[in-house]
Amino acid sequence: MEKRNILLVGAGGVAHVAAHKFAQNNDLFGNTYLASRSLDSCEQVLESIERKKNYKDTSKKIQAMQVDALNIPEMIELMKYLKISITVNLASSFCNMSILEACIETGSAYIDTAIHEEPYKVCEDPPWYANYEWKRKDRCRSRSITAILGAGFDPGVVNAYAAYAKKHFFDTIDTIDIMDVNAGSHGKYFATNFDPEINFREFVKVWTWIDKKWVCKPIHSEKKVYKFPVVGKQTIYLTGHDEIHSLSKNIDANSIRFWMGFSDHYLNCFNVLKNIGLLSEKPVKTAEGLEVVPLKVVKACLPDPKTLASDYIGNTCIGDLVIGTKDGRKKKLLIYNICDHKVCYEEVESQAISYTAGVPAVATAILIARGDWDVKKMTNVEELDPDPFLDLLKNIGLPTETIETSYSRGTLKFSKK
Repeated sequence: MEKRNILLVGAGGVAHVAAHKFAQNNDLFGNTYLASRSLDSCEQVLESIERKKNYKDTSKKIQAMQVDALNIPEMIELMKYLKISITVNLASSFCNMSILEACIETGSAYIDTAIHEEPYKVCEDPPWYANYEWKRKDRCRSRSITAILGAGFDPGVVNAYAAYAKKHFFDTIDTIDIMDVNAGSHGKYFATNFDPEINFREFVKVWTWIDKKWVCKPIHSEKKVYKFPVVGKQTIYLTGHDEIHSLSKNIDANSIRFWMGFSDHYLNCFNVLKNIGLLSEKPVKTAEGLEVVPLKVVKACLPDPKTLASDYIGNTCIGDLVIGTKDGRKKKLLIYNICDHKVCYEEVESQAISYTAGVPAVATAILIARGDWDVKKMTNVEELDPDPFLDLLKNIGLPTETIETSYSRGTLKFSKK
């Protein structure tokens, strides 16, 4: 079977990781291209791959290309010229629909890692996927386009964890609590771990799934302390997030919630920025008549997340705490991954947040190329068989671990997939 050509769109922190991983697995594909608006940014990623000697087949180098991902005709022209059959979208979430449209028109499979966003809309009514992505389901199916949505870590791997729990461990599921903590330090006064603009847009209000209905709560209004493996006790806050909006449709659970860890310092900085209007996505005019978007100004002032990698120490812990029943007995299972910032930097010159988002997208491309996930329709990760995905992730850097609590005996069982 002919090997598929890959187009990787974007040159930020997550695309940086994905490019390294495609280089490490380049024997599985045809030609691989890295494209963004900035050719220089692409070249910097390729220089990093050379520094780390990460090409498995040194005769098959990734090629840098320049493209405006918001320009659909330009995307189509490039994809046809390069004969692309799998497109991995790691550009800004504002580009999702233009890249997806180009894939539908050219026949390329489509992968992304986050939900689509519109520049001047935040926290639209749920379920978010129904606002843009799912409206194109019929077209993908009619044209046999494989489009896998949210194939990062959260969303992505945590969706697969939910499907894995349902397939192997539970007869019924009551609650899925997705928990994401970064117990690491980068040495900066204040920074976000990925694109600040996208990061802050998440924290406007909380849409969550409780008792099988959508509930809206104020941001950071609910918190709890949870003792995580490796990273210990962490304070986590109820937050709205992409994966809830597909899991609520595809997994039969009474409640599905997302919790994220924030330090007091982060919250103090966030609240000051928010309360004085600097996190607004709405344009304002300065006294000189210059129109600016406050959120974009804040983004320009903060460190680029890619620059944090060399100084980061500590670990991330991301997983699903699932509560339900098996064979008539109550059961609780934590399915999770631990990722070390320093180990990630040594391998691909990245921090763990970008690593956990980038590696699953490459695993998804491999599964499409192999045929396991080449489903010829639009789908979210939890609708697919989780076993080959988690098996592959274990082999390329993101092993899955589980801790089971037996309600009847109060015992813990630990295992690694």
